[in-house]
Amino acid sequence: MTKSKDLNQVKAIYRNLRSSPRKINNILKSIRGKNANVAMRDLEFTDKRVANEIKKTLKSAIANAENNNQLDIDNLIVKEAYVGKGITLKRFMPRARGRAAGIKKHFSNLTIIVSENKKAPLEATK
Repeated sequence: MTKSKDLNQVKAIYRNLRSSPRKINNILKSIRGKNANVAMRDLEFTDKRVANEIKKTLKSAIANAENNNQLDIDNLIVKEAYVGKGITLKRFMPRARGRAAGIKKHFSNLTIIVSENKKAPLEATK
């Protein structure tokens, strides 16, 4: 069975992002299905540390759409935005009486897929 590649979809992947998938997914919920320019604006004013990294990935997806597939950047929407579990670093923190407690530092793999909207371009809402 062969998969036909949709030429109107472009993706950007950020691997080993130093934040847990749970924290990233809370931000991704707010940009799914939105116009790419509106999503960029929303990420600009999101008060989270990883919002800047998500914004870079979205900017990369928009640039890929413009340069590789010659899509109109004004008609792009965030079709999919999801995060997966990456590597986990295991570290130890010293505790009382010579003991040690484990700490897990989670990493994430972020994928953003933008696609060209077939309808009229969405205007930015107030």
